[in-house]
Amino acid sequence: QVQLVESGGGLVQAGGSLRLSCAASGRTFSSYTMGWFRQAPGKEREFVAAISWSGGTTDYADAVKGRFTISRDNAKNTVHLQMNSLITEDTAVYFCAARSGISTTASDQMYSSWGQGTQVTVSS
Repeated sequence: QVQLVESGGGLVQAGGSLRLSCAASGRTFSSYTMGWFRQAPGKEREFVAAISWSGGTTDYADAVKGRFTISRDNAKNTVHLQMNSLITEDTAVYFCAARSGISTTASDQMYSSWGQGTQVTVSS
């Protein structure tokens, strides 16, 4: 298991940008596939992006493709989500997640460790 703490959320106007960060504890961070999910009020949690242990493979939900970029720094045990061209529909609590498998996946059931979440609010 790895412990995850998100940061970087906040209030931003539509069209703006935010960069979320997820700090992980543990010496085996580089062996984890990492993902970002989000949950809007009254909606189910949904996949946003994932990155393989090496950073060589990334996946994105269609709703954020071309606007969001996931990256990781294994030396610093962190994963980031750069969010550009934000729209009101991006408003949600964003969660960082980790899984020990080598492949990226959009299924939240495949992730074993979760952070507490960080609120992102996009105003019109």
